[in-house]
Amino acid sequence: MQFTSTQKRAATWSLLAVSMAFALWLLAPVLTPFVVAAILAYALTPLVDWLDNAGRGRLPRVLAVLLVELLFLVALLGVMLLIVPVLAKELPLLREQVPLLLDGLDALLKPLLAQFGVTLSLDVASIKAFALKYLSANVEDSFASVMTSLKLGGSVALAIFGNAVLIPVALFYLLMDWHQFVARVLAFVPPHLRAAYDRFMDEADAVLGQYLRGQLLVMLAMAVFYSAGLALFGLDLALPIGIFTGLAMFVPYVGFGLGLMLALLAGLLEFAATAGPTKALLMVAVVYGLGQLIESLFLTPRLVGERIGLHPLAVIFALLAFGQLFGFVGVLVALPASAVLLVAIRRAQAGYLASKLYQG
Repeated sequence: MQFTSTQKRAATWSLLAVSMAFALWLLAPVLTPFVVAAILAYALTPLVDWLDNAGRGRLPRVLAVLLVELLFLVALLGVMLLIVPVLAKELPLLREQVPLLLDGLDALLKPLLAQFGVTLSLDVASIKAFALKYLSANVEDSFASVMTSLKLGGSVALAIFGNAVLIPVALFYLLMDWHQFVARVLAFVPPHLRAAYDRFMDEADAVLGQYLRGQLLVMLAMAVFYSAGLALFGLDLALPIGIFTGLAMFVPYVGFGLGLMLALLAGLLEFAATAGPTKALLMVAVVYGLGQLIESLFLTPRLVGERIGLHPLAVIFALLAFGQLFGFVGVLVALPASAVLLVAIRRAQAGYLASKLYQG
């Protein structure tokens, strides 16, 4: 059987693509910090360029890069530190409320299960002692426990520390030479494919830009909504939990779930002595239920737009697939990567429908 030159070329490119995908899968742990840095560089380069142009040559690009990267790291650290007041407030409340919550749980479950002929005998005293032992541990004990865990999982701790150092370094060099890197990649594209490549990259850039800008607006709007909603119910930690929930929504479902659990825990502990668990459950149901409706039915379609066009099932599959392949970083890049992949699929579909193979 003879193959045409077009078929041979397609087979060669397919083999090359499969080989590259396999190599990327094998090198995923090594490539992770560079992939993260590249994504951040793509998002932050316009800001660096704006500062560079605003300085009209008087501001060296290295200073613009350092300023943008420093602002980004401070913002990231600020988001992470939002959890500190939550822990500082909740740990003492846990020590106070755990015995009461366990007594209430025991009193609630026993008669409820007795109706179904189930006899439950909880050793509440032992559970209390076990919980209070760890909740009352001092800082030295906690630090010793953390250090022991780090020794047992030294490779994991070393990898986290290495990525924490390597990502900012890689981000600095990528921001400095982003346009040169793009030009070098473009040099590998054959001249007869430049027009198609430029059209694809323009469309992908438009989709990603729309996604990033829209997602940022959604995060800010939902941070304000959750903070205000929780504050109306009288939750002391409304501001940090609301801001954390809104900003953590960059990771679909995961951020929303973490914020919901934090709000529920804070509400149960704060309202347990006065209004009982009913107020906490009502607060979470109203604020987070209404927030999910506003975000999914109004904000995301209007601000992110339907240009990405990912079905909810496709979103869930993308999160699971990228998470399985690349871990937590895969979850972060699942939606923008899927948006670019969708652009490629649309173009491939359009080419197939216009081909003689489809038309017969």
